[in-house]
This record gives sequence, C-alpha cells and structure tokens, in this order.
Amino acid sequence: MFYLWSIHNLNRQMNNQTTSIYLRFSFLFFLIILIGCKKEPEVVPPTPDPQPQQYGTPFTKVPATEDIVMYEINLRVFSSSRNIQGAIARLDSIKALGINTVWLMPIYPTASVKSVGSPYAIKDYESVNASLGTLADLRTFVEKAHELDMAVILDWVANHTAWDHEWITDKSWYAQDNAGNIIIPPGTNWQDVAELNYDNQDMRHAMIKAMKYWILEANVDGYRCDFATGVPGDFWKSAIDTLRNIPNREIIMFAESDDKTLLNADFDMVFGWPFYGKLVEIFDGQSAGQLYSTHQNEYSGLTDGQEVVRWITNHDQHAWDGTPQQIFKSEKGAMAAFVLASTMGGVPLLYNGQEVAVPQQLPFFEGNNVTINWDLNPEIKAEYKRLLQFRNQSSVLKQGNLAFYSNNDVVTFQKTSGSEEILVMVNVRNNTVNYSLPAAFANSTWKNVFTNEDVNLGNVVSLEGYGYFMLGR
Repeated sequence: MFYLWSIHNLNRQMNNQTTSIYLRFSFLFFLIILIGCKKEPEVVPPTPDPQPQQYGTPFTKVPATEDIVMYEINLRVFSSSRNIQGAIARLDSIKALGINTVWLMPIYPTASVKSVGSPYAIKDYESVNASLGTLADLRTFVEKAHELDMAVILDWVANHTAWDHEWITDKSWYAQDNAGNIIIPPGTNWQDVAELNYDNQDMRHAMIKAMKYWILEANVDGYRCDFATGVPGDFWKSAIDTLRNIPNREIIMFAESDDKTLLNADFDMVFGWPFYGKLVEIFDGQSAGQLYSTHQNEYSGLTDGQEVVRWITNHDQHAWDGTPQQIFKSEKGAMAAFVLASTMGGVPLLYNGQEVAVPQQLPFFEGNNVTINWDLNPEIKAEYKRLLQFRNQSSVLKQGNLAFYSNNDVVTFQKTSGSEEILVMVNVRNNTVNYSLPAAFANSTWKNVFTNEDVNLGNVVSLEGYGYFMLGR
C-alpha cells in the first residue's frame, strides 16, 4: 500500500514538474512573441510652417509708376475712431481727389519693451495691431479701395524690430557689438528698436515670408519700405523678385530714400528729398532758377518705369518740422509749392489733412489726441482736386519734354509732347511779381487748363503773391 502510494505520489510530482516546465516555457515563448511583435513608436513628422494663401482676387488695375498719385494715411489722426474702419469711411473722398494709390502707415502690433509709442517699432510682422482693427478690417479696406480703382501699399520696416519681437530669442538674427550685445541701428538714437542681422539667411527668409503674407492674405499691392538704405541691396533684390513672381500680381515698391542705387534692386520709386529741400530754400529766398538743376539731378540716370516721389509734407515733416503752411509761408504758398511738386515731374504724394490745410501738426506716435477736421477749407480741397484731376488726364504734363524759363522769383517751365504744350508759371514770393515772358511765349494765345478759357499773353505776366498759371495749347 505504501509502495503504491509512493508510486502515485512520485507520478504526481513528476506531472507537477512537467506542468511547471511547460508553463514556464509557454510564458517565455509568449514574451518572445510579444517582444518580437512590439511596434516601434510612430514618428510624427513636424507640422510644416503654414504658408500664406491668396485671399480675394489680385487687383488688375495697379497704375503704371508714372501715373501714380499717392495718398498717405496716418490712422492715428485720420478719424475719431483712429482705426482702419474710420479710414474705410473716407475712401470715396480720397478717390474723388484724384488718388489712385493709398499708403497706410504701419498697421502692426508695436513694442511694449522700451516703447516710445512709435509705429515703426514692430513686434509682430504678421498681425494687425488690435487698436487699429483686425485682418478682416484690413481686407475690407483693401476690397473697398480696389472697387474704387485704388491700389493699397503698406509701410514695411525691414531694418529693425521691437525688443519684444519673437525673433529676439535668437540673438544670431540681430546685429551685435563685440561683447555680443544686440545693438540699436548704428548712427541713430532709436533706443526702442533692435538692428537686424542680414548675414543670417534664416532671418532673411522669414522676412520675405512675412512680406509675402500681406500680399496674399490681405491682397495688398506692395510696400513703402522705411529706412531702405539700412538694408542690403541684395536682400531687396531677392525680396522684390519673390513678390513680383507671385502669380497674377503687379507690385508697387517704394523706397524711403533718395539713394537711386536702390532702383537697381527693382524698386519703382525713391524719395525726393533733394527736391523738397530745394523747394524750402527757394521759398526762403533762394533763386527760383535753382529748382531745375535739382530736378535734373534727381532724374539723371533713371530709366522708364523709375520715378521720384515728390511732396511738400509727409508724416515726418508734418510731425517734426511744421505744417506746409508754416514751411511754405501760407496756405497759398503751400499750394504753390505743391503745384511745382506735382507738375514738374515725378509721383505726387499727399499726406492726410494736407488737402484741407489742417492747421496743427499731426503726430503719428501712439497716444496722441489730435484728429483731422475734414470740414476745414473746402476751397483748398477743391483746388487740390482740380489740379490732380487735370494731371491724371494730361499725358503731356506727366510725360512731356521739359524746358525751363525761370527767373529769380518765378519758376516757369514748358512741357511738350507732339503738338501739345503746357506752360506753368509759379510765383514763389509773397508779393506780386511782373514776369517778362520769353520771346517764344510773348504775344501768344493759350487756354486756361482748368476753365478752358482763352488767355492772350502779352510781353509781361503779373502774378500775385504765390499765384500760378497753368496754360495749354
């Protein structure tokens, strides 16, 4: 019995051991299978940087450069709302002046760090400043302008950013001193902005992408480029080539500089600082005859499609130097100066409020409490409208050959194209001047270009203080 029990017990132990070995082997086999079948973690590709997309339909009526009549809007004084919506409400009035291109001063978020309130201290190149409106507001502005056959250009600041721009986290994107500190633009006292480093190719690419953004996402038609000489010409060439290669686009590029070499980078226009400076000197008493050489020097070397922007005020001059009436001695003096700036040659520029002779200087930094009163001086506005509308329809005034006949007190020039002639005489003094006509014009008959009335000239023309004549035949 004991023997049988022992055999039975031995068999049970052997069965238990066999089962245990089997179970262990099965578990090991399961682990091997599980490990062999384990998937590698899925690699998620990085999200591509979103590219700007075309909004709306590209504008097909961008004016040729020589036909541009430009209007600068400072949103912070333009309306009581001080925003884009306030400017939309006056686009019809701007168009009625004879304007075909609107330049909006910077619409981007501005500095919080080291801020002085400048709209040119930009901390985000691809957003609209919330105090001015939204992207939808900007799109509406552009759509309305396009419906009125006006192009829209934005202000662009490529030389520097605000100190709290997101790019500042990568110091290599900024110019630095020998100690590795990011610097302000050399030769300036602009403490609120940091100088960009154009040796950094990643920064260049990001800048061009941001410039493409507004052409596509807001359907704008180009840029006025602030402090254009602070940026290398080869960057401008690359950026402008990129913008012009966007399908179905005509792009306006305007450099804030009188450096004509920027035209080699494919800018369309440069700023007429010398012409403006000479105008001021002439109205201060220099000989009127000096304006011709200044005009010739500005246009020397320019080719078809390249122009100089001419003006008697802009946001800088108005804010820091004085109103046109102060600089050119009176409301009539300001109009006389604008006649010269808009008819001798170049692209005329008006700054908002100029057409109603706003009497106070217009600041453009944030936080001001000045607003333009658009009900002022309707007769001056009518004169601007009359002058610009005639310029728009006169090919001889825009493109005719120029001949000068000025004396010390009267700027006189003739423009001819084929059989058409325009004769312009502007008294730059605040007193009546008797101007002796050159033999070519003495005892001749013309028409007043504004009234179409006959004008019979003798040997002398009497021009009242800051008076002018524009005659055609």
